Amino acid sequence: MATKTAAERREEARQAFDAYFSQCPSRRLLDRLSDKWVTLVLTALEAGPRRYSDLARRIAGVSQKMLTQTLRGLERDGLVTRTLTPSVPVRVDYELTPLGESLMPLVAAIKGWAEAHIEDVERARGHYDAVNA
Repeated sequence: MATKTAAERREEARQAFDAYFSQCPSRRLLDRLSDKWVTLVLTALEAGPRRYSDLARRIAGVSQKMLTQTLRGLERDGLVTRTLTPSVPVRVDYELTPLGESLMPLVAAIKGWAEAHIEDVERARGHYDAVNA
């Protein structure tokens, strides 16, 4: 078995977290973060803990299945915590973890940019569609 030089080991470590490589674990995280429901769930939780039903009402158009899948994925990634309160009916609250909170300036900026520039994007789409019809 051939030994690796320090430079080769450094290069392997660098490539291990390069999202341009198909097997990079950071690519799977980027896939999760680029989902529209993730952005909306995270920004809905930015103000503090929310119950599942509050999130469902706040995020128009999200199905129960997609909201549940999104919350489970965010919980698995350590961005959201789920707290069960034994009562009748059972109360379930979701909130951002410190890791999730550290992501919020970026997510909020992307959401804000989309809201501020949607008219420009719609104009560009209309122009593109007219030219390429």
